[in-house]
Amino acid sequence: MRNRRRLWLAGTLLLGVALALVAASAGKWLVADEPRRSDVILVLAGETGRRPERALQLLEQGYGRRVVIDVPAGATIFRFSAIELAKEYVQSLPRAAAISICPIEGLSTKEEARDAEKCLAGEPAASVLLVTSDFHTRRALKIFRHELPARSFSVTGAYDDTQFGSRWWTHRQWAKTAVDEWLRLLWWNLVDRWR
Repeated sequence: MRNRRRLWLAGTLLLGVALALVAASAGKWLVADEPRRSDVILVLAGETGRRPERALQLLEQGYGRRVVIDVPAGATIFRFSAIELAKEYVQSLPRAAAISICPIEGLSTKEEARDAEKCLAGEPAASVLLVTSDFHTRRALKIFRHELPARSFSVTGAYDDTQFGSRWWTHRQWAKTAVDEWLRLLWWNLVDRWR
């Protein structure tokens, strides 16, 4: 009886240590940062500061010839449409001729991939470099490759240390972001990709 308790306690302790090790690396596993030179750099909708900035850096470094920025078509900011604001932003840039806006209707990354395909159809874009938030890179890459198998995709992250870090358990916001992204990644792998 005593040996069974010790064995059960040792097994529980080993399981706890294994789970802690997996949890500690869970944040790093969300990030897939593997940019490759591509025909087009596609900025995914969502965060509007660091993602476009990262895409412009990549454009200057020769990672692509054009940038396409996904913008939610129905979004408004203080009575201004997000599309109008995005167009103004693009027109203010020195390389404005190499940047276009892609209106996105869908609210999920899966729907965004389908919407973006319409904009990419007008581009010579066999290869696409995705730019998104660092924690969203792995899931975005999986979804775009699944939804648009005729194109080659790579991905890079726009880092924002107010939202996420690989040591996710050290900050409240990082923990919320990591848990939310893991739930979305699990949902994609277990449910959404099979629909």
